Amino acid sequence: MCKKETILVTSALPYANGPIHFGHIAGAYLPADIFVRFKKLYGADIVYVSGTDEHGFAITVSAQQEGNTPKKHVDHYNQVIQDIFKKFNVEFDNFSRTSLKHHYKLSQEFFTNLHKANKISEKTTDQLYCKSCNMFLADRYVTGGCPHCEYEEARGDECPKCGNWIEATELKDPKCKVCCNTPVVKQTKHWFLDLGKFSDTLKTWIDSKKNWKPNVTNFISAMIEQGLESRPITRDMDWGIPVPLEDAKGKVLYVWFDAPIGYISSTMEWAEKKGEPDKWKDYWHNKDCRLVHFIGKDNLPFHCVVWPAVLMGQSDYILPTDVPANEFYNLEGKQFSKSTGWYVDLDGFFNKFQSDSIRYVIGANAPETKDSAFSWKDFQNKHNGDLADTLGNLVNRALKFTASYFDNTVPEASVLSEADHTLLKKIKETFTTLENLYDTYQVRRVCYEIMELARVGNRYFDEQAPWSSRKTDITKCAATMNCTIQLVKAIALAAYPVIPDAAQKMWHMLGYSHKIKSTNWLEEKLIQVPAGQALGTAEVLFSKIDDKVIEEEIEKLNKMVSDEAEATKEKNVPKITFEEFQKIKLKIAEILKAEPVKKSKKLMKLEVSLGKEQRQIIAGIKEGYSDPEKLIGKKVIVVSNLKTAKLMGLESQGMLLAAHDDTGLHLITPDSDAKPGSEVK
Repeated sequence: MCKKETILVTSALPYANGPIHFGHIAGAYLPADIFVRFKKLYGADIVYVSGTDEHGFAITVSAQQEGNTPKKHVDHYNQVIQDIFKKFNVEFDNFSRTSLKHHYKLSQEFFTNLHKANKISEKTTDQLYCKSCNMFLADRYVTGGCPHCEYEEARGDECPKCGNWIEATELKDPKCKVCCNTPVVKQTKHWFLDLGKFSDTLKTWIDSKKNWKPNVTNFISAMIEQGLESRPITRDMDWGIPVPLEDAKGKVLYVWFDAPIGYISSTMEWAEKKGEPDKWKDYWHNKDCRLVHFIGKDNLPFHCVVWPAVLMGQSDYILPTDVPANEFYNLEGKQFSKSTGWYVDLDGFFNKFQSDSIRYVIGANAPETKDSAFSWKDFQNKHNGDLADTLGNLVNRALKFTASYFDNTVPEASVLSEADHTLLKKIKETFTTLENLYDTYQVRRVCYEIMELARVGNRYFDEQAPWSSRKTDITKCAATMNCTIQLVKAIALAAYPVIPDAAQKMWHMLGYSHKIKSTNWLEEKLIQVPAGQALGTAEVLFSKIDDKVIEEEIEKLNKMVSDEAEATKEKNVPKITFEEFQKIKLKIAEILKAEPVKKSKKLMKLEVSLGKEQRQIIAGIKEGYSDPEKLIGKKVIVVSNLKTAKLMGLESQGMLLAAHDDTGLHLITPDSDAKPGSEVK
């Protein structure tokens, strides 16, 4: 018997500063979940771990803005993120968090080992400091022009456009992301990981990865060739893991130093929960263990340079066997962005749609070698065309025909035709193909092969026409239905890693009471549904999505963008002090005369009474009040101490207060008893 393959799978630790979205799922979590589900079926000794990344400057800022402590903030988002994974049916063997005590201890141990080995150096450097916020700025809270490609929104650690690493002080026209002010340069002491000391070892290691994606090896090789510089691994802040040195008070470990260590601490937690506290070593200290990191391409420098260097500075830890980094997964052609409203509301989504639907659609469009995108129309087309019309239709035809004409039991295939043999051969060949595709993380092709098998099944069913053969050749009809049932079983097993809920439903329809996940792929693919087995009740796997539902989602997306733009506009309105506000004088006025300004589409010339004086005001109110007569006698509120201005050559000695909404423009009118000239307070 072959020795079980030992595999440890990780997905990038999601940052506990907000919910995750489809882009995250497509990059690091769904591909990993599909791979793990397959490998468990295949009989591997495999563990899948992750957890929330809970340190860093961004969390302290967000917590402060919400009036929370960092701990309460990360507690909340740890649960939010776990709930989202459940909705996507992503199953971890352990989902941990980096704020746990054993993670602190392990991270400090890693730092100490590197420090003792002279792989860490101490430097006093120039850092960006925001006087308004009274703090040193973390890399990702500084934006400015990239010194390499001049992209205007580069971050203080790297440029998302050209991918180059950047020192924050290199940015052109840097701005603090918290207050938008220009930071100053200030000196501070920090500790740096001397990556240059690992260059040769890293190069040998990356050169050995001949089967890795070219986009990964090419990017990392270029970084090493350009020369690796020391990278800071400490920060000036309170929230985080204290640097374990006497002269490092007020310093914590940089979030990107401690976050990947979370893979190990999560595996330790898994072992503790199993009651075997040392079992984590069977993976992290096992040179035969296959270590696979699923990440998005923006995490490449850290997972393929910094993290391997950190591991090289320890004793007996294995290095990543593979890092199948995916490209970006966008929304309707643009990057997901909560701040601009360009995202999919997940609560609303899962109230309407099945997790299998989005798992399949993301898988079929997986951004494995280039960026791809989710679009509502494509989602509808793939759900309706592939899942409902192709797969769902095949299962429904097979089960209902068998129920109607063979007493809901699997008929015997006593004589097989050439078409029957061809179908069974196709099933066998597809399993062989899928084994390679699953093992090499090719989810797009996995989805294609599964759906192609369903298409073949529908063509076979049509060509064999059992509705005709049942009248003329019942033996042939029985063989057709037997082979179709075998195909449904094959698809259920083959598709389980991608669409687990639908696959399990198919399994139960075939009369099985046990779970697919409890079976063994290699054994089960050879076993046919026995003749005479009673089938379950046929169910609809996927109901079609109506055009109106998709149109509503597109409208909802556009509305969220509009709402966020309005909120951002409001948020960015300059704030004034109370003293400044006191300078504004508001008074009640009565409109005495009104006439439109010639050659102007908006302006109206008004004569108003402020009690003891009369003034002329030119106001842009024609769109709401086209009939001047209706304005006469109306009481309004005016800014009375505004400097005189000229509009269309006419003097304006004040300004009216008005509101604008979806129904148009409305003057702000006071209580009718208020006298002209009364001050508004």
